[in-house]
Amino acid sequence: MNIRQEKKPSAEAQQQLEALRTAVGKALEKKRRLGQYAVFWENGRPVLVGEDAPQTQKGVRPL
Repeated sequence: MNIRQEKKPSAEAQQQLEALRTAVGKALEKKRRLGQYAVFWENGRPVLVGEDAPQTQKGVRPL
């Protein structure tokens, strides 16, 4: 089986990645303005970010 792997993403893939980054940025900004916390993955574990993030939860740590 031959697998071809390009070094650089295609123009279409770059556009899709930029669209995803824009959407995530808008969603995080909206959560920040509403005072809601966000959940990120860091080192294979969820991390809660924001002023109203719960302080303790099993398997989750606040940032």
